[in-house]
Amino acid sequence: MARIVVGMSGGVDSSLAAALMREAGHEVVGITLKLWPCAEDDGGFTRPDACCSPSETIDARASALKSGVAHFTVDAEDDFRRDVVEPFVAGWMRGETPNPCIRCNESIKFGTLWRRAQDLGAERVATGHYARTGRAFDRWLLRRSVDTAKDQCYFLFSLTQEQLAAAEFPVGHLTKDQVRAAAAARALPTATKRESQDICFTGADGSEGFLRAAAPAAFAPGPILLADDGRVMGEHRGLCGYTVGQRHGLGVAWSEPLFVTAIDRARNAVVVGPRRALMTTMARLRDCTWHLGDLPAAGLDCLLRTRHRARPVRATIMADGDGALVTYAEPHTRSNAGQACVAYSLDDDWCLGGGWFVSP
Repeated sequence: MARIVVGMSGGVDSSLAAALMREAGHEVVGITLKLWPCAEDDGGFTRPDACCSPSETIDARASALKSGVAHFTVDAEDDFRRDVVEPFVAGWMRGETPNPCIRCNESIKFGTLWRRAQDLGAERVATGHYARTGRAFDRWLLRRSVDTAKDQCYFLFSLTQEQLAAAEFPVGHLTKDQVRAAAAARALPTATKRESQDICFTGADGSEGFLRAAAPAAFAPGPILLADDGRVMGEHRGLCGYTVGQRHGLGVAWSEPLFVTAIDRARNAVVVGPRRALMTTMARLRDCTWHLGDLPAAGLDCLLRTRHRARPVRATIMADGDGALVTYAEPHTRSNAGQACVAYSLDDDWCLGGGWFVSP
């Protein structure tokens, strides 16, 4: 059997993942990565459910000990700040809507953690993500988890072939209820623990509060302009407070609902318009990852998710220089630059890769 490192966040999913790997006969080492200061006097916050907070680390260690797994805490704060937090702030300042969880998976959980695992002589890395892997045409692919409501392939789409080859997702074949039941049967301390859905490093004030502290210059007020004729509809509170497609919180009144249709950095303006102004049939992607290799010359006919919880839509993706061109089968709402666009097979079972939207 192999030596496997399990990334343990202190939640029930990763706790059970470690137990299952141990029961399968592997030599398991649990590692909790300290990613962010968790005390206000260290420049962090005191939110107890942050994945690297002291309480989460204690829960991870207790679960590891219950499963007979060695446990270590590793400081990865510098890597996390450089590869996740700083790009998150820079993306918002460019008028984008970054997804730090995807960047964390590719650069930290299957980057920093994988390198630490190799230093320990481990052959693979396991996490508590709801996903599966499989092989096709001598390539590694992501497969959606059995619990499709919890599936996390969207957040893993950018993993490389090397990373997928080394990845284990022990809870991908279980539903959330089954995970909790299995954890309870093993008397794991995290069996009934609630989940945290927020970005782990932003604190109680959320993304906007974090960004106001990290980049106050990005919150200079400016005009809210009507897309049709450029008339001033009001004043925004800073470009970082808005994203394309947003409807609520605009503070403007009109004869029909208005949505953010563009972030105009050159004019420090938020552009709004009716829903029809959001519709498009094409989009461009950058920094693409395709698990089956290069895109077919005739294009990839697939389902797309433009947000994690979004309904999948039919589209064709063609190679376009260093990026890709998306053509939607039907008009679709425009996505903000920096958001992830993830492709799935037509049966919605396999994740085929994806990329990041760029400004039109």
